[in-house]
Amino acid sequence: MSPVPPARLLAPAEALIAGTLRAVGARAYFGRDILRGLREPATWFPETVRQMRTIGVESVPLTLIVAAFLGGVTAFQTRYQLFPGVQLSVVGLIARQSIVLELGPLLTALVLTGRVGARMTAEIGTMRVTEQIDALETLAFDPVGFLALPRLAAGVVMLPALVILANVAAIVSAWLTLILATDVRTDDFLQGLRLAFTAFQVVYSLIKATSFGAAIAFVCSYEGYVTGAGAEGVGRSTAKAVVIASVSILVLDAIVAAVFAPFIQA
Repeated sequence: MSPVPPARLLAPAEALIAGTLRAVGARAYFGRDILRGLREPATWFPETVRQMRTIGVESVPLTLIVAAFLGGVTAFQTRYQLFPGVQLSVVGLIARQSIVLELGPLLTALVLTGRVGARMTAEIGTMRVTEQIDALETLAFDPVGFLALPRLAAGVVMLPALVILANVAAIVSAWLTLILATDVRTDDFLQGLRLAFTAFQVVYSLIKATSFGAAIAFVCSYEGYVTGAGAEGVGRSTAKAVVIASVSILVLDAIVAAVFAPFIQA
């Protein structure tokens, strides 16, 4: 048997590296085009206001529902995981830390990826396959500045607002669950809620929310913009965008935790 040439062994790795670099480069150019669109506020600002309503206001009911169940389940499980003799105020502390630092921003972003991100990709992808984007280019109208930039700006602004709402709703839900279904009293919960609290813990949550909002809008806008032809292409781009955005959120969550976690302790 003749030996396999080294070039053939390295071909799959070379193809993977080349494909990865092309993907990174294409997204870098897309990001450059988004920044270039900032020079024409008349193009993107009115659409940004509409997208803020779509991304933010219309997502409030879903955010509240998710946050309410999140807070209640977190508090309930925390209470019954305590060892006998542990102060009940610890429940408030653990609930606050879990919700504000991790579960609030992360689960809100993941849930909204399915609702908001899929919608972004489908909208822009449909415009691509029906040649509406080509029509904008023919009219010398910046399609990236009109489609991607407003969604990115709205995501960066509205997701932190939704996370603040989710954190408050989850903590209120945790309090109601504890006082109605367990032996934890309001004084115990409030004592734990104030224990070792710093303002940077809220800032930390908002840093996560801002990065998550940018990731959802950028990834989903890009995948919609490069959609292939036909309804199948729109479906494939939508599924791909949701998966990539979800993984990006998890990666950003780890990065933010690694960088800022040492500063959140009181």
